[in-house]
Amino acid sequence: MSTIFQDIGAFVAALPPLGTLLGLDLGTKTIGVAASDPHRMVASPLETIARKKFTPDADRLLAIADSRKAVGVVLGLPVNMDGTEGPRCQATRAFARSLSGRTLLPIGFWDERLSTAAVERMLISFDTSRKRRDEVVDKLAAAYILQGALDRIAGLRRASEDAV
Repeated sequence: MSTIFQDIGAFVAALPPLGTLLGLDLGTKTIGVAASDPHRMVASPLETIARKKFTPDADRLLAIADSRKAVGVVLGLPVNMDGTEGPRCQATRAFARSLSGRTLLPIGFWDERLSTAAVERMLISFDTSRKRRDEVVDKLAAAYILQGALDRIAGLRRASEDAV
């Protein structure tokens, strides 16, 4: 059973110094998946999983984690614009609890407000067709979420080095 972290600083403290992180954008129909490099500098989109039921979804996620030698999971938390948590947050937290029962990987939440909207705007600005946007938006949103967490992790690392 893994530990679930609300605070990104506590999540980072539970991680080894190096190792890949997975980023997840949990939707009702799909799960976008991204991965970082082992030095946690860059997030790259991997795939979009069409959701079925929890067990096959978790099996696929854990297979990806294993193949990438992931050391942790960053899960986008869909907080409302006013900072409150609605039904989607509750569903995401329930998914994290269920996933934590199947892995030892630490799970950290990252506020994903507007991540999908930002990715959609970017794809539209690149004149991407609606069909192509639908194919890639979830895994790109996962990369966007993970990159936000990686940038914060890098900032925490710099702050701790400056304090020494």
